[in-house]
Amino acid sequence: MNYADRVLIADLKRHVEKEVMLAGWLYRNRPSGKVQFLTLRDGSGLCQCVIEKGKIDDDLFDKIKHLGQESSLAITGTIREEQRSVGGYEMAVTSAEIISESKDYPITPKAHGIDFLMKNRHLHLRSQRQWNISRIRHTVVDSIRRFFNDDGFTLVDTPIFTTMAGEDASSLFEVDYFGEPLHLTQTGQLYLETAAMSLGKVYCFGPTFRAEKSKTRRHLTEFWMVEPEVAFAGLKELLELAENFVSFIAKNVLEKNRAQLEQVGANIELLEKIKPPFYRLTYSQAVDILTGPKTKDFMAKQLEEFHQQKKQIEERLSQLEKEQKGSIKQWKREKNAAEIIEIKADLSEVETKIENNPKHAQLAADFKWGKDLGGSDETIISMMHDKPVFVTHYPKEAKAFYMKTDRSDDRVVENFDMLAPEGFGEIIGGSVREDDYDVLVARAKDMGFKPEDYDWYLDLRKYGSVPHGGFGLGVERTVAWMASEKHIRQCIAFPRMMDKVYI
Repeated sequence: MNYADRVLIADLKRHVEKEVMLAGWLYRNRPSGKVQFLTLRDGSGLCQCVIEKGKIDDDLFDKIKHLGQESSLAITGTIREEQRSVGGYEMAVTSAEIISESKDYPITPKAHGIDFLMKNRHLHLRSQRQWNISRIRHTVVDSIRRFFNDDGFTLVDTPIFTTMAGEDASSLFEVDYFGEPLHLTQTGQLYLETAAMSLGKVYCFGPTFRAEKSKTRRHLTEFWMVEPEVAFAGLKELLELAENFVSFIAKNVLEKNRAQLEQVGANIELLEKIKPPFYRLTYSQAVDILTGPKTKDFMAKQLEEFHQQKKQIEERLSQLEKEQKGSIKQWKREKNAAEIIEIKADLSEVETKIENNPKHAQLAADFKWGKDLGGSDETIISMMHDKPVFVTHYPKEAKAFYMKTDRSDDRVVENFDMLAPEGFGEIIGGSVREDDYDVLVARAKDMGFKPEDYDWYLDLRKYGSVPHGGFGLGVERTVAWMASEKHIRQCIAFPRMMDKVYI
């Protein structure tokens, strides 16, 4: 059989009432007497394939009936519209070829624990949720490149092996480079600034590494980040660039991945609000909100909502467990079992929220000006807004040495974080860069860095220095926010976490 002649499931709308060949993997089989309802997946989508006994060889019919999940097949038949079927189309099968049988596939339709799934990540990627998230991520990445390429930016590839810290030195991964210590990059920014002095508007896009000892749902030790850098730009221009950029990504994801967003349970209504302008707060205003009555009332209301959610989850769980004790069909029993696992995970999450709510409320009430915003602080601020919010002008002691000191208030720097709504927190961090040589040297010394280690970087301030700045957007955090995914480990094919590297 010539598989080059196969048609993709995603293109079936162009082949209605035509005979075509599909090639893929058996996702599910539901035999019903003399008819089998196969769900085939081919990487582009799912299609129900209806096989009637007598339409194909009887031995082949029986063999397909007992095929294991993820067996590979090539199936030929006529495509017809069927709104009740997955994808809106189905195939009336006229012939089939078994390419390779699969037996005892470890990831069954029932739900599994996350540790089991991560150990079997090479197979877990075939699941529908992972397929949907991968499609959304693809659009996010494609949109990133399109936005900057179409806006006159030049891609510059910055090194992964670096000689210096771009962020906190304590989060550097050290490697042995032919007997010399080097580090895995935390950011391409410092190198990118040199390119901006040549090309004006540049960006880099690739993996970055942080040795942060954090196990939160927002952290990975290896993640992908895009970083634009712009010459002759101030804070106002950077904020406008960032909100136009994120709005462009959201628009494309809504246009190209609405079906996938619906299937993963994303908040589409909120994504549709992602249009400029975004909300803007200074750090000092954010502190006033955190320590004021608004946050106290908000957290109390949140706690009430969490208790109500817990009650609803427990009622649904009780209903399903009661059904499981009764007489129901096997497919329904398996579906319920999978939902019970999901519901128990939801129950655990809401119980954690109930436990943490008073702690986070107290942390907010006790927040002192001068500290960096923590994860719980960002969550509170972002949950109070229905689209992204910029927080600007952080205390300079809490930020990197290269951020430009605000000339009207030397306590703060001209920087910003963009916080995604619904508690997803920071997805972008950026700043105007200090362009004064003497000020930059003094800041580096104050932060404990040796200026001689940054000679080439300081040269940028000696030979034609100009106002400039940029930011970095984390791909996995952005995908998690847009897909309403609880943990960013699901938003990259092979996640690297502080305590676990599975495959």
